Amino acid sequence: MDRIIIGHIENIDLPDLGIQQLTVRVDSGAQTSSLHVDNIERIKIDQKPGVAFDLHPEIHDVDKVVRCQALLHDVRKVKSSNGISEQRYVIKTPAVLGQYHWNIEITLTDRSDMTYLMLLGRQAIGEHFYIDAANAFVASNG
Repeated sequence: MDRIIIGHIENIDLPDLGIQQLTVRVDSGAQTSSLHVDNIERIKIDQKPGVAFDLHPEIHDVDKVVRCQALLHDVRKVKSSNGISEQRYVIKTPAVLGQYHWNIEITLTDRSDMTYLMLLGRQAIGEHFYIDAANAFVASNG
């Protein structure tokens, strides 16, 4: 399979969450992708475990909030960049980057102190992409 070259910053769509053109930081140092959310709560979706959460899809408009829900894929202990471990809910959802469509796992957490609302980690990058660390918006339009 041919790999697509992506930059260190890209825009991705998360169609099942109703999110388009979310600016993400590509982070080969992070195993799992993570997404900044607020007000996480456990729910049932068709009798299956799920989570509901608030998402701020536009980095320059923090007042815009989208209420999302997804099936709960897993609960994992994750060590963040500051060295603190926490239990996080994990969802699995389709992602779109340029012409490429694939499923990714995302941990839900508080990233309010970070520049980007989402990190795209190694599992999502996997065997699909090469990273051009010197450039941004290589596969998406920024």
